[in-house]
Amino acid sequence: MALKKINTVLAAALILFILWFGTEFVLNPETTAPGFGLPSRPSGDGGGFLIIKGIRDVVLALVLGILLVTGHRRALGWVLLVEALAAYGDMTTVLAHHGSVATALGVHGLTATLMVVNGLLMMRETRKVAAAPATPAPQPA
Repeated sequence: MALKKINTVLAAALILFILWFGTEFVLNPETTAPGFGLPSRPSGDGGGFLIIKGIRDVVLALVLGILLVTGHRRALGWVLLVEALAAYGDMTTVLAHHGSVATALGVHGLTATLMVVNGLLMMRETRKVAAAPATPAPQPA
């Protein structure tokens, strides 16, 4: 399978996963919260933070989706690398608050690592295109 096809399938899968997870946090924060990995969900007005997390994930997925659909593959690679920091941040938050190590590593850490791998593969795929010298346009006689 060609590198471009592998990158596209992996990026699409990541986008759909992040979009699904974010949408679940927006629509059903109280049932989705335990899957985040923290030992307890916010009480009182703290539940609004779960919706904020969901909106963040939806926006991250939409940015990736737009870059994929419009064919900006090199930019998609860079954005995957940067957005992986959000997933690594979620992993660190779960670990720092004595949450589930399995969820921190298995959900957030794995997602972030797949994003980094996909971003690096995307950069490798587009390396030749970015490094190709521009050819001058033919001049009319």
